[in-house]
Amino acid sequence: MTTSNPHDVVIVGAGFTGLAAALHLSRAGRKVLVVEADHVPGGLAGIFEFRDGVRIEKFYHHWFNNDLYVPKLVESLGLQDKILTLPSRTGMFYNGRHWRLSSPLDVLKFSALSMIGRLRLGWLVFQVRKVKDWKTIEHLTIREWLEPLCGEEVFRTVWEPLINAKFSVYADSVNAVWFWKKLVLRGSTRDSKGGEQLAYFRGGFGALAQAMADEIVRLGGEIRYGVKATHASLDSGKVAALETSEGTVHGRQFLFTPALPITAKIFAEADPAWTEALQRVRYLGNICLVLELNRSLSSTYWLNVNDPGFPFVGVIEHTNLDKSEHYNGKHIVFLSRYLAVEDPVWAYTDEQYLDFALQHLARMFPDFDRSWLADYRIWRADYAQPVTERDYSRYVPGRETPYANAWVSTMAQIYPEDRGTNYAIREGEEIATLIHSKL
Repeated sequence: MTTSNPHDVVIVGAGFTGLAAALHLSRAGRKVLVVEADHVPGGLAGIFEFRDGVRIEKFYHHWFNNDLYVPKLVESLGLQDKILTLPSRTGMFYNGRHWRLSSPLDVLKFSALSMIGRLRLGWLVFQVRKVKDWKTIEHLTIREWLEPLCGEEVFRTVWEPLINAKFSVYADSVNAVWFWKKLVLRGSTRDSKGGEQLAYFRGGFGALAQAMADEIVRLGGEIRYGVKATHASLDSGKVAALETSEGTVHGRQFLFTPALPITAKIFAEADPAWTEALQRVRYLGNICLVLELNRSLSSTYWLNVNDPGFPFVGVIEHTNLDKSEHYNGKHIVFLSRYLAVEDPVWAYTDEQYLDFALQHLARMFPDFDRSWLADYRIWRADYAQPVTERDYSRYVPGRETPYANAWVSTMAQIYPEDRGTNYAIREGEEIATLIHSKL
């Protein structure tokens, strides 16, 4: 299909950044076209169905009680009654044992650490608040900054296993800002008793993405699913047209929201220095196994896996946040593993990976039996996690491109924040405001 009548803005990608930008521009009266390679909106938060009709995101999602942009967006859609605010129950699996770590009292009972270690772990949140300018620690790795603050015992027991599980082969390369920001944000979500409140959108974040998509269409925008952007045609310092798997589309302005290496491929004929800068940012993939169980594993929502013998960064039992009754009485569990796509495990078939995962799950939960499994799905994301190395702000590309009518906005660029739906919405709205001013 060839579209010669140009749209005001052509947006590549219907994740939350692309949808937020499209919604903002549509509300401003702009003619918007979104092209999305997947068949549903939402990116990693896209919804799928188990065989029995239970619907859930492909990858786990929630937001924090101090996030601003998700609830504001939900309210603008008139869907605030679908926001669920729920207490979070977190824990740790370490040295073959489950530990509860939802409150300061739980930390004091964490006997895997010495008493001094427990006090240093609890005091850490106050220490990180002393950092007012994140650029002063950007030249340090997480270990270089964190270990002197909390001590070798706390770092080795609590933080090093999580960093290794999160960043795999890049664990020693990630800068301290990533971890500092995590601790600052989590510390600010606690209530007066030290508990944490999380929020969730009833029906899933994919349902929120669909509501955004429906509003874009209602306002006169267009979203084409199953359409892959393949090539940007360039002329006189601008993008003249976008080639897709279903033909050519024209626009006055273009916004690209996929991972930076994907955008680099679309701009195959662009300025090599710029495309090399896009490819400079490294990524890790993620394999997410979503289990539908007939029984619950535990009462914990988020179980960090600190035992180095286990291949997951976390076991997230979603129905310990949102109620099982919303999922036909089933219990939904996400098993998350970050890895380089060159890792041999990445090439496992779904059946091989299920067997691999369940044997480790049974070691963590001895009562678990395969008969509990009602259904499962495995999802892979090649560019799940940007790797923010030392001095990341000096080399990560900005929104501007060498082309006057082309812009880039991705999860790799929300730094110093880490990827997340809340910041994707923020970025989408900000870039939309900029593009609107150019029109």
